[in-house]
Amino acid sequence: MRIASIVLLTCVAVTRAATTQPFDVQVVVDAGKTIGPMHPIWRFFGADEPNYAYMKDGAKLLEEIGQIGPVPKFFRAHNLLTTGDGTPALKWGSTNAYTQDASGRPIYDWTIVDRIFDTCLHAGLKPYVEIGFMPQALSIKPQPYQHHWKPGEKYATIETGWAYPPTDYAKWGELVFQWATHCVEKYGKAEVEQWYWEVWNEANIGYWHGTEEEFFRLHDVAIDAVRRALPAARVGGPDCAGAGGKFMADFLEHCLRGKNYATGKNGTPIDFVSFHAKGNPSFVDGHVRMGIANQLRTIDSAFKMIASYPELKSKPIVIGECDPDGCAACQGPQLGYRNGTMYSSYTAASFARLFALADKHGANLDGALTWAFEFEDQPYFAGFRALATNGIELPVLNVFRMLGKMSGDRIALASSAEVPLDTMLKDGVRSAPDVGALATRDGNRICILIWHYHDDDLPGPGATVHLTVNALPESAVDPRSSEFTIDGTHANAFAAWKQMGAPASPTPQQRATLQRAGQLDDGDVLHPAPAVHGTISISTTLARQAVKLLVFDMPH
Repeated sequence: MRIASIVLLTCVAVTRAATTQPFDVQVVVDAGKTIGPMHPIWRFFGADEPNYAYMKDGAKLLEEIGQIGPVPKFFRAHNLLTTGDGTPALKWGSTNAYTQDASGRPIYDWTIVDRIFDTCLHAGLKPYVEIGFMPQALSIKPQPYQHHWKPGEKYATIETGWAYPPTDYAKWGELVFQWATHCVEKYGKAEVEQWYWEVWNEANIGYWHGTEEEFFRLHDVAIDAVRRALPAARVGGPDCAGAGGKFMADFLEHCLRGKNYATGKNGTPIDFVSFHAKGNPSFVDGHVRMGIANQLRTIDSAFKMIASYPELKSKPIVIGECDPDGCAACQGPQLGYRNGTMYSSYTAASFARLFALADKHGANLDGALTWAFEFEDQPYFAGFRALATNGIELPVLNVFRMLGKMSGDRIALASSAEVPLDTMLKDGVRSAPDVGALATRDGNRICILIWHYHDDDLPGPGATVHLTVNALPESAVDPRSSEFTIDGTHANAFAAWKQMGAPASPTPQQRATLQRAGQLDDGDVLHPAPAVHGTISISTTLARQAVKLLVFDMPH
C-alpha cells in the first residue's frame, strides 16, 4: 500500500474539523475514596523481531521507554533461540544461540542474545524471557527454516522449522539450563530473579506444530532447567492466543496437578499466568471501525477462568500481548488507526477497563504487554503497529508517558459520558462516544486521565469536560495544576508530518521538528478556581480521540 493511501485511511478523523458544538460532560472525582492500587500494568512491551532492539532506532526507543515512570519496565521478544545470523526481517529474528558440530555436540553462543539483553538493561528495561523458538539443529522438521513473509502474504507461511518439537528433549533442557546459568553468571542472581521466564508463544495455534502433550513436556523440561539454574526464578505461562479455552484449562490443570515430564512429580511451578488479548478492527463504509469489545471480552473470559482455580486466585496475571489487533507487521485499510490518535485514545480507554475487569474478578493483574515496538529502515509512518517510526515517536507512546506519571491509589469517580463496562463488553463503543476517566492519588498529588474515544474513526464534536474534585484537604486552597494533551495538535508527530506534506525523506530540520512534535509537552499550567471546602472545579475541552492528563499538586 502506498504511503499516500495510508495517510488517507489513518487520519480522516483527525484532519477534518467537526461542525457541531462540543457536548458537556460532568466528571466528579472523590479524592477521599480509594478503590485499589494503581499498579503499573502498562510497563510491559514486546516485538516479534528481537534484533531491532539493539539497532539505531530500536535502542533509541528502548531509552525512551526506560525513562517512563520510576518503575522497572520489561521487554518480551520472539525468536531468542532461533537459528540465524541476527539479520532481522518482518516477523523474523535470530540469535544462533544453539548449533551442533558434525558429531552432534552442542555449541552455545550467547553473543547476540546478550546484546539484546544488554541493550534492554542499559535502557532501564528487564527481560521478559520467552524461551523459544526451536533451533534448527534440534527441530524435528528443520527444513524449510527461515521464512520470507511479507505483508499481504498468507500468515501461515511463517510457520517453518522453528515451530516444531525438539528431536531430543534432554538437549532442549540442557540448552535452557546453560542459557539460564549464563544469565545468572553474567547479570547476577539478584537481577535475574526479577525477570519473567515463560516457554514459547501461543502454543495453542500455529506457532506450535506439536501436540498439546508435547508442549507440556517442552514447558516442563524448560521450566525445570531454569529452576535448576536459579531456584527462585519467576516462571509461568502459557502466553496462549486468546483466553485459551480448553488449552488453557488443560495447561493449568497440568501445572497444578499433572505429572511433571521433567521431575516425575505432580505439578509444575507457576508463579504467574499469561494469555493474549487482541481487538478486531474492520474497514466499514470507508473508515476504520475498532473492535475494543473483542479484546475486553477475551480478558473477561480469561480472568473468569483463572479465578475459578482457588490455587490461582492470587497469582499474578500478565496479559502477554494486549493490543487492538493481532499482527503488528501486517498492513491494510482496517489497520489505518495506528499512526494517529485513534490508537492513543483506544489505549487510554482500554487500559482503564483492564483495571475494571480485574476488580470485577478479583484478579491480580500484574501487567498488560503492548506488542508494539518499531520497524527498522521502513518508510515513515508506514502503517505498522508501532510506538515509533524512524526514531520519531507516535501519539500512542505518550499515553504510556501519561500513565507513568500516575501512582499511588486509584480513587473513585463518575463520568456522565462513560460507556458502562457491561455495554462495552457487549457492543464496544458504537453509539455515543466514551468520555471516561481514571484518577489516582499519591500523597499530595492527584492525577486524572481523561479520554474521548469512539470505535468509529470519524469526525465528531468535542467534549467540554466539567471536572469536580471533592474530598481534598482543607489546606488545598490553591493547588498547582497542569494539563498534558494528546490530540491533533499536541504530542502528535503524524499530524505534523502530514502538515509538512508527508515527505518520504524528511530533511534534518524536518526530522528535528517531527521529533519535537512526538514528545509529550511539559504541561500547560491550569488555573482552577480556588478550592472551597475541599472541592475544586475546572473545565477543559477534549477533541474527539483526544487524551488528557490533569495533575494537581496540593500544598503540604
